[in-house]
Amino acid sequence: MSKKTVAVLFGGQSSEHEISCLSAANIIHNIDREAYDLVLVGITKEGHWVKVNRVEDIEDGSWRESKVGAVLSPDATEQCLMIHEQAAITRVKIDLVFPILHGLYGEDGTIQGLCKLARIPFVGCGVTASAVGMDKGVAKLVVHSLGIRQADFLLVTSRELKDMCAVIDRTEDRFSYPVFVKPCNAGSSCGVTKVHKREELAEALREAARFDSRILIEECIVGREIECAVLGGGARPVQASGVGEILAAADFYDYDAKYYNAESKTVVDPELPEGSAEEVRQSAIRIFDALDGYGLSRVDFFVTAAGEVIFNEINTMPGFTAISMYPMLFAARGKDKKTLVKELMELAFEREA
Repeated sequence: MSKKTVAVLFGGQSSEHEISCLSAANIIHNIDREAYDLVLVGITKEGHWVKVNRVEDIEDGSWRESKVGAVLSPDATEQCLMIHEQAAITRVKIDLVFPILHGLYGEDGTIQGLCKLARIPFVGCGVTASAVGMDKGVAKLVVHSLGIRQADFLLVTSRELKDMCAVIDRTEDRFSYPVFVKPCNAGSSCGVTKVHKREELAEALREAARFDSRILIEECIVGREIECAVLGGGARPVQASGVGEILAAADFYDYDAKYYNAESKTVVDPELPEGSAEEVRQSAIRIFDALDGYGLSRVDFFVTAAGEVIFNEINTMPGFTAISMYPMLFAARGKDKKTLVKELMELAFEREA
């Protein structure tokens, strides 16, 4: 049987660019090269698409120096990457896209829409689930319809910040401190601030507005940070992993605590109040299904000391680095990275079958 050609996309214009590169290198090392030929395509922070020769170039960062362009054609009759070097253009037929992109311009339905236009199968959630999952405000509205408990919230726009006093008054009418302020569309806790008093709120709102024009203000939940991985869709029943716990080294699990603080820890199958772990697992599947999820997602919750399960957010292309919870949770259930990657790619082909 002839090999299929897979375009692996990574990098991107979001604040999670570096994490995408780490995830991509980890996934590439676990793709079966006897079954697939790979074309590596990096997207710089400026949005320039380039062909990358080796996974080592991703690992050392030298891929950004590539002078060979590579863009995915939206022409459904071609289903190809267009490789351009100087004046020459070469078309490479693509059987599958693996978009290892986190955050805006990748995890938000944009790349998924391009793949749909090109009629090329792709790994992961489709346009709707990706867009809704990326937007924390819209996701919370969907989860509210399921009756699943979540933090109370207020949505504001950057335009409303012109009358900062009015936004602060609305916030204080709704919540007591502390509160969390988040951009609706950003990941890896970028732009997120825990606000302890009125004097900090305006700065936190401006920081969130740097990342998105829509801002989420949430009540502070006191609980353990619990995550669950889901896999499947279509003809394959959605399966939930066990649960994992985040032990953040900081006041909350911000970007630095996630990726650069060695004191942050992850624990697989922590001891939780009776019934809480199963409620997390079942809620994760319900949320994934409600968003029309497909392939993979990681769904994050809080669990209080009393055992109450509270939804936090969903990530439709979760991190896949060496320390990421998604592959770790399935590894604890006997599904190693190679098997996990293989199933994700098979699911992509099954959706298009």
